Amino acid sequence: MDVAIIGGTGAEGFGLTLRLAKAGHHITIGSRDAGRAAAKAEEARGILGADAQVSGAENPAAAAAAPVVIVTVPFEGAAAIYESIAGSVTPETVVCDCTSPLMASVGGRASHALHPWHGSAAEFVRTLLPHGTRLVAGFHTVSAGVLRALDRSVDSDTFVMGEDAEAKAVIGSLADDIDGMRWVDLGGLQMARIAEQMTPLLISVNIRYKLHDAGFRMTGRDPWGSPAQG
Repeated sequence: MDVAIIGGTGAEGFGLTLRLAKAGHHITIGSRDAGRAAAKAEEARGILGADAQVSGAENPAAAAAAPVVIVTVPFEGAAAIYESIAGSVTPETVVCDCTSPLMASVGGRASHALHPWHGSAAEFVRTLLPHGTRLVAGFHTVSAGVLRALDRSVDSDTFVMGEDAEAKAVIGSLADDIDGMRWVDLGGLQMARIAEQMTPLLISVNIRYKLHDAGFRMTGRDPWGSPAQG
């Protein structure tokens, strides 16, 4: 699958790049600087091997080149980034927002949460995209360090939210392609109001216990079957 990762030069975006490219997907790293994106793509190929399908482009071009766009940018930069790619999003594009509104974006602690006026970061960025965009939210509760540790599986589930069931299944299938990860369908986009707040919770746990890889697992999930079949 062709996937653009906007913010792929950052820690989480680069970790997702490595995991999804390792699983065989073609990843286009998006950045405000095309040269930086190309350099990060070269770094990814250096880690994964020359055959890895990773390229780089400026954000609007990256978003236009893929049917799936994953946005992994800090909350303070989300508005500018989404406005820059809005014209590249088609009615068929699946957009996954990974933004967590943290107090660090306004000079506070990363372990404390902000509460956006719209209810969640995902509901806010929906107002910046064309009406009817197939927007989902996910990948809030897996750390960049875990994603980059390619020598071990990811011991974490990810929660996926949105009104478009097929779009959620697309993002869920990508999550399932990451070794050790599973996806859980939480329902509509408004559930991002809860899921986004779990990021500072994990940060607080990591700080308190001097960890780098705390995550969430849904127990009792196996009998449910795939969320896409629910």
